[in-house]
Amino acid sequence: MNETLHLMQSHRSDRSYSSEPVSDVLLDEIIRAAQCGPSSMNGQQTSLVVVRDAARRARIAELAGNQPWVAQAPVFVVIVMDFYKSSLGVARAGQQQIIHESVEGYTAGAIDAGITLGNLMTAARSCGLGVVPIGGVRRNPQALIDLLELPPCTFPLAGLCVGYVAQAAPQKPRLAMASYRHDEHYRRDGLPEMIGDYDAVMVKYWQEIGRADGVSWSANLANFFTKVYFPEVKTVAAKQGFLNDK
Repeated sequence: MNETLHLMQSHRSDRSYSSEPVSDVLLDEIIRAAQCGPSSMNGQQTSLVVVRDAARRARIAELAGNQPWVAQAPVFVVIVMDFYKSSLGVARAGQQQIIHESVEGYTAGAIDAGITLGNLMTAARSCGLGVVPIGGVRRNPQALIDLLELPPCTFPLAGLCVGYVAQAAPQKPRLAMASYRHDEHYRRDGLPEMIGDYDAVMVKYWQEIGRADGVSWSANLANFFTKVYFPEVKTVAAKQGFLNDK
């Protein structure tokens, strides 16, 4: 197995960071690696807002649901779906952009932001840094948009803590490979049994790491997926121009 495969297969979400700063040179290389990823139509409809200021990181931690590691990590990167800069290019060509108003545009933008997030995580971890992605940036999206001074046709989709790890996190188990990889066509047979087995694995995992509040995978999903857990996303995204009506 090569080093990249080993790195990716050993992924963990680290939520404990030391005070050691991340150098500008190293951070520049990590961000450059993320920028070199592909994007739909070469639209490059992703931008990064890099936050180092401690007070600003503390505010983002609060907006994200009081996640202390956001304030603790020396670098926090907000991954922004950005159809503002593409709209400037379309206008320069003498036309008006509408793709951001469509479901296809939102989907393409979200996929490209996901590619960027994955590249950022791999690049940072390859340099000996720890990371944890933060979906909580969508909890109070308007406040974050105001804080980061984001223009229309943009939306903060995810964040990423980056820093040197103080206490390494354990690696969380995954569902059986057969639930993930489907050769030639989707295979539903056996999924209920695999989910049942994984529920038991997760309960054991929480017990082993001393998390008394840990529950099974199914129970955890039921806590979140039976509601829209970030209900402001639709309204604020529409206000930013993402109408999803095309």
